[in-house]
Amino acid sequence: MHGRHARHAPSTPPYASASAGGPGAKHSRRRGRTTGRLRRRLLAYRAVDFRDTHIPQAPSGRASEECLLLVHVRRVVGQVHYRMCERCARGVITDISIDEHFHKTGLGTRALSHLRARHPGVTWRNTLTGRSTRDLVRRMCIPPGDAQPCAHTA
Repeated sequence: MHGRHARHAPSTPPYASASAGGPGAKHSRRRGRTTGRLRRRLLAYRAVDFRDTHIPQAPSGRASEECLLLVHVRRVVGQVHYRMCERCARGVITDISIDEHFHKTGLGTRALSHLRARHPGVTWRNTLTGRSTRDLVRRMCIPPGDAQPCAHTA
Protein backbone atom coordinates (compact mmCIF):
# COMPACT_ATOMS: atom_id res chain seq x y z
CA MET A 1 0.00 0.00 0.00
CA HIS A 2 1.08 3.55 -0.60
CA GLY A 3 0.06 4.89 2.81
CA ARG A 4 -3.02 6.77 1.62
CA HIS A 5 -5.14 4.99 4.15
CA ALA A 6 -3.06 6.53 6.98
CA ARG A 7 -3.23 10.15 5.77
CA HIS A 8 -5.45 12.62 7.56
CA ALA A 9 -7.93 14.39 5.34
CA PRO A 10 -7.86 18.15 5.97
CA SER A 11 -11.10 19.78 7.02
CA THR A 12 -10.54 22.76 4.69
CA PRO A 13 -9.68 22.45 1.02
CA PRO A 14 -6.05 23.33 0.12
CA TYR A 15 -7.16 26.41 -1.84
CA ALA A 16 -8.95 27.99 1.15
CA SER A 17 -7.58 31.24 2.44
CA ALA A 18 -5.26 31.07 5.44
CA SER A 19 -6.76 34.30 6.77
CA ALA A 20 -10.09 32.53 7.21
CA GLY A 21 -8.80 30.97 10.39
CA GLY A 22 -7.27 27.88 8.82
CA PRO A 23 -3.91 26.43 9.74
CA GLY A 24 -1.07 28.95 9.48
CA ALA A 25 -3.33 32.00 9.60
CA LYS A 26 -1.12 33.74 12.16
CA HIS A 27 1.99 33.48 10.03
CA SER A 28 0.33 34.28 6.72
CA ARG A 29 -0.29 37.87 7.83
CA ARG A 30 3.39 38.36 8.53
CA ARG A 31 4.28 36.93 5.15
CA GLY A 32 1.87 39.32 3.43
CA ARG A 33 3.40 42.36 5.11
CA THR A 34 6.90 41.38 3.98
CA THR A 35 5.86 40.58 0.44
CA GLY A 36 3.91 43.84 0.27
CA ARG A 37 7.00 45.81 1.29
CA LEU A 38 9.11 43.88 -1.21
CA ARG A 39 6.50 44.41 -3.91
CA ARG A 40 6.52 48.20 -3.27
CA ARG A 41 10.33 48.24 -3.39
CA LEU A 42 10.33 46.41 -6.73
CA LEU A 43 7.64 48.76 -7.98
CA ALA A 44 9.76 51.75 -6.95
CA TYR A 45 12.75 50.41 -8.84
CA ARG A 46 11.01 49.14 -11.97
CA ALA A 47 7.94 51.26 -12.60
CA VAL A 48 8.94 54.76 -11.43
CA ASP A 49 10.44 57.03 -14.09
CA PHE A 50 12.35 60.27 -13.58
CA ARG A 51 11.41 63.43 -15.51
CA ASP A 52 13.26 66.73 -15.36
CA THR A 53 11.25 69.94 -15.39
CA HIS A 54 12.19 73.59 -15.20
CA ILE A 55 10.24 75.90 -12.90
CA PRO A 56 10.35 79.45 -14.31
CA GLN A 57 11.89 82.27 -12.33
CA ALA A 58 9.72 83.47 -9.48
CA PRO A 59 8.51 87.09 -9.59
CA SER A 60 10.39 87.80 -6.35
CA GLY A 61 13.68 87.69 -8.24
CA ARG A 62 14.89 84.34 -6.88
CA ALA A 63 16.84 82.06 -9.13
CA SER A 64 14.83 79.54 -11.10
CA GLU A 65 14.43 76.04 -9.75
CA GLU A 66 14.66 72.67 -11.35
CA CYS A 67 12.47 69.77 -10.36
CA LEU A 68 12.99 66.05 -10.73
CA LEU A 69 9.57 64.40 -10.97
CA LEU A 70 9.11 60.79 -9.91
CA VAL A 71 6.35 59.42 -12.15
CA HIS A 72 4.50 56.13 -11.79
CA VAL A 73 1.96 55.38 -14.53
CA ARG A 74 1.15 59.01 -15.41
CA ARG A 75 0.97 60.01 -11.74
CA VAL A 76 3.58 62.06 -9.89
CA VAL A 77 4.55 60.15 -6.74
CA GLY A 78 7.43 62.38 -5.69
CA GLN A 79 9.43 65.53 -6.39
CA VAL A 80 12.98 66.71 -5.75
CA HIS A 81 13.35 70.51 -6.03
CA TYR A 82 16.85 71.89 -6.51
CA ARG A 83 18.83 74.91 -7.71
CA MET A 84 22.08 74.57 -9.56
CA CYS A 85 24.89 76.79 -10.83
CA GLU A 86 26.78 75.18 -13.69
CA ARG A 87 29.59 77.78 -13.62
CA CYS A 88 30.47 77.01 -9.98
CA ALA A 89 29.46 73.32 -10.15
CA ARG A 90 27.33 73.72 -7.01
CA GLY A 91 23.80 72.60 -6.33
CA VAL A 92 21.29 72.96 -3.50
CA ILE A 93 18.44 70.53 -2.84
CA THR A 94 15.58 72.63 -1.48
CA ASP A 95 12.74 70.11 -1.10
CA ILE A 96 12.04 66.39 -1.33
CA SER A 97 8.53 65.00 -1.21
CA ILE A 98 7.60 61.37 -1.80
CA ASP A 99 4.14 59.84 -1.70
CA GLU A 100 3.45 57.97 1.56
CA HIS A 101 2.86 54.71 -0.31
CA PHE A 102 6.49 54.80 -1.51
CA HIS A 103 8.13 55.55 1.86
CA LYS A 104 10.76 53.01 2.93
CA THR A 105 11.16 51.64 -0.58
CA GLY A 106 14.49 53.26 -1.42
CA LEU A 107 12.91 55.67 -3.88
CA GLY A 108 14.41 58.77 -2.21
CA THR A 109 17.89 57.27 -2.32
CA ARG A 110 17.39 56.29 -5.94
CA ALA A 111 16.20 59.80 -6.86
CA LEU A 112 19.20 61.50 -5.22
CA SER A 113 21.57 59.00 -6.84
CA HIS A 114 19.94 59.73 -10.20
CA LEU A 115 20.41 63.46 -9.60
CA ARG A 116 24.09 62.97 -8.79
CA ALA A 117 24.60 60.81 -11.88
CA ARG A 118 22.78 63.29 -14.11
CA HIS A 119 25.01 66.17 -12.95
CA PRO A 120 28.48 64.69 -12.37
CA GLY A 121 31.05 66.90 -10.70
CA VAL A 122 28.45 69.05 -8.92
CA THR A 123 28.91 69.61 -5.18
CA TRP A 124 25.50 69.20 -3.53
CA ARG A 125 24.17 70.86 -0.38
CA ASN A 126 20.68 70.83 1.17
CA THR A 127 18.30 73.12 3.03
CA LEU A 128 15.96 70.41 4.30
CA THR A 129 14.55 70.55 7.82
CA GLY A 130 12.08 67.66 7.99
CA ARG A 131 13.18 64.60 9.92
CA SER A 132 12.74 62.01 7.17
CA THR A 133 14.36 64.16 4.49
CA ARG A 134 17.14 65.21 6.85
CA ASP A 135 17.90 61.54 7.54
CA LEU A 136 17.88 60.80 3.81
CA VAL A 137 20.42 63.49 2.92
CA ARG A 138 22.56 62.50 5.90
CA ARG A 139 22.65 58.92 4.61
CA MET A 140 23.53 60.21 1.16
CA CYS A 141 26.33 62.41 2.63
CA ILE A 142 24.86 65.71 1.41
CA PRO A 143 25.79 68.42 3.95
CA PRO A 144 23.54 71.37 4.87
CA GLY A 145 24.10 74.69 3.13
CA ASP A 146 22.63 78.03 2.02
CA ALA A 147 19.47 78.40 -0.05
CA GLN A 148 21.46 79.71 -3.06
CA PRO A 149 24.20 77.58 -4.61
CA CYS A 150 26.54 80.55 -5.12
CA ALA A 151 26.66 84.36 -4.98
CA HIS A 152 26.00 85.12 -8.65
CA THR A 153 22.72 83.12 -8.85
CA ALA A 154 20.96 85.18 -6.16
